[in-house]
Amino acid sequence: MGKMTGTVARGLKTPIINEGDQLENILVDCLLKAAKLDNFTIKDRDILSITESIVARAQGNYASTDAIAKDIRAKYGDDTIGLVFPILSRNRFALCLKGIAKGAKELVIQLSYPADEVGNHLFDECLLDEKGVNPWSDVLTEAEYRDHFGYAKHPFTGVDYVEFYKAIAKEYDTPCQIIFSNNPTTILDYTKSILACDIHTRKRTKRILKANGAEKVYGLDNILNQPLDNSGYNEEYGLLGSNTATEDSLKLFPRDCQALVEKIQSRVQEKTGKKIEVMVYGDGAFRDPVGKIWELADPVVSPAYTKGLEGVPNEVKLKYLADNQFSHLRGEDLKKAIADFIKNKCDDLVGSKESQGTTPRRLTDLIGSLSDLVSGSGDKGTPIVYIQGYFDNYTT
Repeated sequence: MGKMTGTVARGLKTPIINEGDQLENILVDCLLKAAKLDNFTIKDRDILSITESIVARAQGNYASTDAIAKDIRAKYGDDTIGLVFPILSRNRFALCLKGIAKGAKELVIQLSYPADEVGNHLFDECLLDEKGVNPWSDVLTEAEYRDHFGYAKHPFTGVDYVEFYKAIAKEYDTPCQIIFSNNPTTILDYTKSILACDIHTRKRTKRILKANGAEKVYGLDNILNQPLDNSGYNEEYGLLGSNTATEDSLKLFPRDCQALVEKIQSRVQEKTGKKIEVMVYGDGAFRDPVGKIWELADPVVSPAYTKGLEGVPNEVKLKYLADNQFSHLRGEDLKKAIADFIKNKCDDLVGSKESQGTTPRRLTDLIGSLSDLVSGSGDKGTPIVYIQGYFDNYTT
């Protein structure tokens, strides 16, 4: 009997990673030790997937709320700052807001509703119908919002984010009002100095604001996009992808990841003779059916990966073949016919009937989602994931 398993993903334990650690040495040693203890063989085209968190920790890529405040003051001076479309998150945005409030004279926070861009809901969207509110046209003050939707709390965190964000501003005696609108230009009725806080829609938001008269427009990707008083930074993403480290500091998204993945690939090949693929991953992309969260608060799923992970899958749908071209076959005849079809499939199946229903996402996004689920977000202690058989198919 041939091989009976397909893709296998193993979460691998590592030591606690600290600033200055030689990550490539530690991770390669962990992989070799795991292969020996768990009795698996390292093979060509296996994948080592590394969570961005330990990369940033090894780099020491941290920043304080004071550093954020200083950058905010440098960019906005004494202007009233309009924060457009921040996500609803204690871990992802609250500490950013703390730094912004430290550096701002006055804030106007414009929240999208009923949810932010990654699926965190302010309230049950069914209330829109009940209250006769149109989220695409209606602009609500905080008083109107409360009158319609009350004091709803997030189902997972138990937080009323309207109250929570206002309390952060109040902590620094920064005047703050909150409005609710899904049109980015609404903020221009309050100030012409804007900080776009959205993640995946930020370029469009900035473009619309500039086209409609905004005078100063930055995004979270422009805050701490260079070092400030020896702070951490990210030249491409700024504060995007950051999360809470301590009460007054954030861990930023890692920098210079490409050199790391290539070093690890080279070192594994030196020690084993096998060429594996390596990637750094952040949030995967999958929607929670209860909380409705997309789990995609990082600016990209993978900031760096080796060349073998470029592109998208090129697969056929087995059930389509079995139900159509080969519906008259059974048993070994069916198996052989499908295997022959796969071996002779064309290099680009886009648009073909045989590929309908396959997943057209990038390999790094698919593998990042798999890795994120395997490694977890708590105390599993497995910040690297080793994946085997990902590129296997029915004929392998």
